[in-house]
Amino acid sequence: MKLNYILLLVSIFASISHAFADDEYPSISPMATIIEADKETQTNEHTGSAPLTARFAANPSNDSGWQAYYEWRFYEEGKEDDPYLVRYEQDTEYTFTSAGAHYIVLYAIFTQGDNRIEYTQEYWAENEPIKISISESKLEMPNAFSPNDDGRNDIYRAKPGYQSIVSFRAIIFNRWGQKLYEWNDPAGGWDGTYKGSPVKQGTYFVLVDATGADGRHFNIKRDVNLLRGFTEKSGGSDGGSSTAGE
Repeated sequence: MKLNYILLLVSIFASISHAFADDEYPSISPMATIIEADKETQTNEHTGSAPLTARFAANPSNDSGWQAYYEWRFYEEGKEDDPYLVRYEQDTEYTFTSAGAHYIVLYAIFTQGDNRIEYTQEYWAENEPIKISISESKLEMPNAFSPNDDGRNDIYRAKPGYQSIVSFRAIIFNRWGQKLYEWNDPAGGWDGTYKGSPVKQGTYFVLVDATGADGRHFNIKRDVNLLRGFTEKSGGSDGGSSTAGE
């Protein structure tokens, strides 16, 4: 009886070994594709500014004829057992709007009859998760610009280097409190016109209400000096002027 049991076990192990020979069992190769400024980059570790959109692909192989179960888990550092987001699909997409380190793992289970292949906790204990780090927020507005069509500083906008801004609203006023322009993207800006006509050189005002991915609130109020006669080449006024209403 004991001999027959041993022979049965040997037969089972031989069948499994034969069934999965030459790496024919299903496997996964999770990968992130970061989408920034119309550019896509494949990586499993990235640091960027919110909002940041990424696509996640399971990239299964040798899965023909197998029933697949996928579970993407998004969690913060030290909270592997308490994911803030779970997705049940082979590939998924997500936009990160919160600052900090985000970790992403894929639990995958393949079944075929009595055969079962798992990539779950034990697998991820030995493999690095995908890591997406979102920077702390930063936003500054300049106090002057020179819309003279010289190709430099012609648009009043947020200073370069702003990051992780998830909501934004800016309004330009003249000295009488009249609203001249409004925009809702830190990449946008004011070209120094009102209803299609250039406004006069002088001092205007900007009011910015914005929120960062880390919850920081930006309430910026400051003067905006519109300098039509200023050129980057001369470093000062060339005496130019403009005639336009405000």
